[in-house]
Amino acid sequence: MCPPEIALLKTFTHYFLHLAFPALIAFVFYRKEWKKVYLILLATMLVDLDHLFADPVFDPNRMSIGFHFLHSYYAIAVYFLLLFFKGNLRIIGIGLLLHMLTDFQDFELWCH
Repeated sequence: MCPPEIALLKTFTHYFLHLAFPALIAFVFYRKEWKKVYLILLATMLVDLDHLFADPVFDPNRMSIGFHFLHSYYAIAVYFLLLFFKGNLRIIGIGLLLHMLTDFQDFELWCH
């Protein structure tokens, strides 16, 4: 279990990577259409719907990667392949991989 100040930093980092970092990526790399790209990146968070099939739905001591079916290594391989397409598919791949990276760091880099 994390001390309160570390838990707060962990939560801040998690939401920064889910909300603010995608906005930065959209603005820097897709400046002309950054709002559309940001919305697509936010929409990739729907990948967390697979948590609804778990019991319990949320477990702070459970690693999402490799547990939930949309967080599986096979799914991550598909997300990686999306990077080789142009347009919205690439943006979706970027968003999904950023999501996986966020979930990975949330479990592996902090106390749990």
